[in-house]
Amino acid sequence: MLRIGLLTSGGDCQALNATMRGIVKMLYKNASEPVEVYGFEDGYQGLIYERYRLMDWADFSGVLTQGGTILGTSRTPFKLLDVPEADGVNKVEAMKHTYHKLKLDCLFMLGGNGSTKTANRLAEEGLNVIALPKTIDNDTWGTDMTFGFPSAIDVATRCIDDIHTTASSHGRVFVIEIMGHKVGWIPLYAGVAGGADVILIPEIPYDMDNVVAAIEEREKSGGRFAIVVVAEGAISREEAALSKKAYKKKVAERVKPSVAYDIAEEIAARTGREIRVAVPGHTQRGGAPDAQDRIFATQCGVEAARACLDGEFGVMVSQHNGEMRLVPLEDVAGKLKYVDPKSDLVREAKLLGISFGDE
Repeated sequence: MLRIGLLTSGGDCQALNATMRGIVKMLYKNASEPVEVYGFEDGYQGLIYERYRLMDWADFSGVLTQGGTILGTSRTPFKLLDVPEADGVNKVEAMKHTYHKLKLDCLFMLGGNGSTKTANRLAEEGLNVIALPKTIDNDTWGTDMTFGFPSAIDVATRCIDDIHTTASSHGRVFVIEIMGHKVGWIPLYAGVAGGADVILIPEIPYDMDNVVAAIEEREKSGGRFAIVVVAEGAISREEAALSKKAYKKKVAERVKPSVAYDIAEEIAARTGREIRVAVPGHTQRGGAPDAQDRIFATQCGVEAARACLDGEFGVMVSQHNGEMRLVPLEDVAGKLKYVDPKSDLVREAKLLGISFGDE
């Protein structure tokens, strides 16, 4: 009997179910022994408190196109992993106990950076763990892409597309805040796909003089409106020069709901233009996975299941230069993948006339 556990940890995304389907379907089709699947509810919390259910193939039928996660998810911050739960439970020991109680041969963890750090910790504790790279932010180290990212780009791009018509009708400047607290993958890709005039991301500190100049240049060339895509973690040159502590203090003291509103207010003050702010927010995590996400999620699931059958544990499934591979968890845990300011896409966007506020 091959006994496996599944859990989805951290923020949700569109292709979690598709990935689990890939794992289970591959094992059912290719394992040389019967397969027993335990699904843990609400991420690591299910593993800690033995909240699980025995599942079969029927549970994964028809979920390829279903967003969210049929297991539920939650956040169990890695920095608090060794801090007992409110009821005194030792998280790591409780997870190990549940794993051994169910006699699992492998635990498949679908999660992002913090979740991957916890997965690595469990691997160090002797559990057979395989991680799969889930995050709409695409910031997981060691893989070119994460599942959830393509669908998030699609949602964000549709938002920008829809804003174009009202911006054009009223001749307004729209500031659209796209998810990306520490990295700017979604705003970069959606901004290019949606025809943004300005894209501001955390990796490229902006100068407001350059942002305003780009908007005014567009107006001089006959543009009735302008689209400014702003990552939620966009940072000015002045802010980038602050210490980490000072910057956190400034963000905490922000009066407006987010940086997009600060930027909109400053553009209005400098240009006299009518500005509107749009925040698609968690819609970027929602809905059905797009075609590319379904394909990549399925690939991740199949490769993770193959690794399990081959006895390869303590790894994360990844894609590099279009090829699927396994990377050691210890090499990726705790690392972020940032947008390279000198990447081809940034360079090409600038050649199109898109401003990143840096020049």
